[in-house]
Amino acid sequence: MVYHNTIIVGETDYISMNTMRKMQVLSDTAQYDLCDYVNHHKQSTPQLPGIYYSTRSNGCQVPLFKVLMSNKCCNDCKYCVNHSKRNFTRMELTPEELTRVFLNYYQRKLVDGLFLSSGISGDIESTMENVVEVARILRLEHGYQDYIHLKIIPGTSKDLIKRAMALADRVSVNIEAATPDGLSELTSTKDYQKDIMRRLKWIKDIHERNPKYAPSGQTTQMIVGATDETDEDILNRAKWLYNKLDVKRSYFSAFQPLEETPLENQSGPHPQRAGRLYQADALLNSYNFKLDELVFQEDGLLDVEQDPKITAAWEMDIFPLEINSASYRDLIRVPGIGTISARRIIAIRQKKPFHKMDDLKKLGVAVNRAETFIKLQGNYQTALDAY
Repeated sequence: MVYHNTIIVGETDYISMNTMRKMQVLSDTAQYDLCDYVNHHKQSTPQLPGIYYSTRSNGCQVPLFKVLMSNKCCNDCKYCVNHSKRNFTRMELTPEELTRVFLNYYQRKLVDGLFLSSGISGDIESTMENVVEVARILRLEHGYQDYIHLKIIPGTSKDLIKRAMALADRVSVNIEAATPDGLSELTSTKDYQKDIMRRLKWIKDIHERNPKYAPSGQTTQMIVGATDETDEDILNRAKWLYNKLDVKRSYFSAFQPLEETPLENQSGPHPQRAGRLYQADALLNSYNFKLDELVFQEDGLLDVEQDPKITAAWEMDIFPLEINSASYRDLIRVPGIGTISARRIIAIRQKKPFHKMDDLKKLGVAVNRAETFIKLQGNYQTALDAY
């Protein structure tokens, strides 16, 4: 309901039309910063910008309030919608404006949490101060205790990062590229080691000293297809981040050529490439695969036509696998068997061995994918050489 220059969004709350216009622009430009657990997509709620549905690993969709504080930015990232020289509408929300809209959405149960990032308006420290101020107002002035994810701007001071982590459930720094050379192809205003890797290390150290700071840890994001970096490069970096810096997840944003950016005439990656990277990343991060267990083509890319777990399985010499005696490590390498179903298999077979595929199906095993690679009581389900 609109009344003069205000819009009524609750029984007693009024938000100016100017603020809602800013929200629309800044939520649209925030869509390229990912925060999903599996496959990202965006759903819209009529007349209410800033609501973003994140999909968790269990398939549950969670509505988050997701917006940029500002799309003003001094960085020259060639792929970015907010590129410093791009000619489009620039807007900025104050911490008070953003907090007011978020609380309205939250109190009306439209969102379950906050994901906040920003372009660099002015300088890094003052911009990050504004981001942290939103979290401070929510936590200390309004008693908000639910989820907050703050995006740390590359180059932010250690003290400000610590303040952000004291207020946030999760923080992240986008590394954008798998290698220093890859980042230098994309921007001249960020230093890979100093501005990004050093900050990731600080976050790890701060969290280790006080686990209550950003208790859900840190994540990062890489752009896929904007440079010549291969899937092998990207996954090698992701695995290194998990092992060395305790990064919890990597998100893969498929490059999109945008008008009035330096890369507007460059082709984007294959539509399935980012999805295959997510599948391969899960093997590294959740299934403890080694990088050399994955199969890459001669150009260093994954096969976009097939699940990388199946591709890897054809190269392993452990199949067909006896379900009733296989180790947990080997069970989770079977296509169609996940970590949960592998644990269930081990628990049940201690009391009673498996004889039928239907028994595995009841545990959540995708038997149509698994049967080629397994045996039950020594009996082959489908001969490997039949394929």
